[in-house]
Amino acid sequence: MAYGGPDGELGASLRYLSQRFAMPYPELRAILTDVGTEELGHFEMIGTIVYQLTRNLSVEDIKAAGFEDYFVDHTTGIYPIAASGTPWSATTIASKGDVIADLVEDMAADAALI
Repeated sequence: MAYGGPDGELGASLRYLSQRFAMPYPELRAILTDVGTEELGHFEMIGTIVYQLTRNLSVEDIKAAGFEDYFVDHTTGIYPIAASGTPWSATTIASKGDVIADLVEDMAADAALI
């Protein structure tokens, strides 16, 4: 699972929680609210795991893993960034207000993680 990339948990949660407002039926809004909330839980879990794995890294470990560039900006802090090194951006999600377009975008984003 990704933390902050274009198809990561942060984007997924905000995608669902933003798109729910345009859903014409209360049941659809409720589903998107539940899914968005679940994605926030995933975001928290991944952040916790990454923190636990990196909190005690030595300078040698950081260099050996290739984390020097990240460490300069964030030390061992958890930051929503893609594997490419690009910080998370809202430009990676869509909320068109069109039910079909939004749901197709949701499916495409989730399929990217499979």
